[in-house]
Amino acid sequence: MARAPAVAYVDTSCLVAIALDERGAGRLAKRLERYDRLLSSNLLEAEFRSALAREQVSTPAEPLLSWIAWVLPDRPLNGELRRIAAAGGLRGADAWHLAHALYLAPEGKGLEFLTLDRRQQELAAALGFPKMTAPSPRRA
Repeated sequence: MARAPAVAYVDTSCLVAIALDERGAGRLAKRLERYDRLLSSNLLEAEFRSALAREQVSTPAEPLLSWIAWVLPDRPLNGELRRIAAAGGLRGADAWHLAHALYLAPEGKGLEFLTLDRRQQELAAALGFPKMTAPSPRRA
């Protein structure tokens, strides 16, 4: 029996950790390579390029960005953003990423939400996404 494709929504924090070679970055990169498909909002590109510039990283962004397929909703994400707010709320960009994941998987089934942000991870789990087990979140 064939396995279901492994699909994950990736928050910017994961790519930044890899690009900056933070603790656990190698394990995280290997984990991401196991997925058949990695998805994200195109906000990830702006956040990622901004982080590289801020940290003065000269490594090009394109190799890591090439791992991502962009989620471009064809409608406003009002309902998803209301669910996030009702579940406890997040900062704008974090909520935007989670709203895109909810757009793809309203009940969190069949899609993993990968982030290194502890609060975003907790809210993703509360909304039905599988709990991320490793690597450990690095931010509160």
